[in-house]
Amino acid sequence: MQQIAENIYIENQYPGVTLAAISLPHGLIQIDSPPSPEDSRSWRASLLNLNSGVERVLVNLDSHPDRTIGARGMDCTVIAHERTALAFRNRPTTFKTQNEDTGADWETILGLGSIRWAPPEISFTGTMTIEWSNLTVLLEHHPGPTSGAIWVVLPAENILFVGDLVVKQQPPFLANANLTAWIAELEKLASAANKNKIIVSGRSGLVTQEDVKAQLKFMRDVNQKLEGLSAKNASPDATDSLVQGLLNQVKAPADQLKKYTLRLRYGLRQCYIRNFHPSGTNISEEE
Repeated sequence: MQQIAENIYIENQYPGVTLAAISLPHGLIQIDSPPSPEDSRSWRASLLNLNSGVERVLVNLDSHPDRTIGARGMDCTVIAHERTALAFRNRPTTFKTQNEDTGADWETILGLGSIRWAPPEISFTGTMTIEWSNLTVLLEHHPGPTSGAIWVVLPAENILFVGDLVVKQQPPFLANANLTAWIAELEKLASAANKNKIIVSGRSGLVTQEDVKAQLKFMRDVNQKLEGLSAKNASPDATDSLVQGLLNQVKAPADQLKKYTLRLRYGLRQCYIRNFHPSGTNISEEE
């Protein structure tokens, strides 16, 4: 566990997600959960050492399974955007492992079995404020990676938890992306107003403004390439031709290339169908 400011911690040891915890006399504000029940128990045990107050809440930055499968194991109130809550209403009540190839990290975890989802008990539309122990925590809607993606903002500490908006040395998840919104949010994050902020990625831990600009360049390239295929009325299969070139930009570790190739192939195809191809008009979002 890494302390990034007084009473504010992040953890990168679990698959898929960067977890965070804000320890206060009133209680503990947690950001996302590990994907496996065993890791959820381990994370909960680690949090006991922070000596916070008795109250507990868990904030989900979006509805991706990597950060939400383990939410029930955290045994506390879950908060998320209303679009994330809607995504849960579109799912079966129980998560069941399947032979999917989406490049998600949960797919590499053995023995997950059937797990009951923990849908958000509190949701909001634009912004929500948590005032605990004289600390202000803002939850802000910033769509792009999904329609319900949010940031957790600590104004006094100049810290932004931005979820999947920015990742480094791995491709982003594109299947439920709104590329126009994603690019707009990256431009906002790269603006002078956020120059001195501490930025925490939901998968890559601490990131810099250079990482934000690299992500912005990547997303613009994705958008341009998919628009080019759409102009040619290309089939969704044509997105496979984009995978290698985009993967080369990411500079991913060699041992992760297979997983990241699957992630890009699946994400590009789904993004193209949903946003650029006539057949995608009525496809609803589901992570």
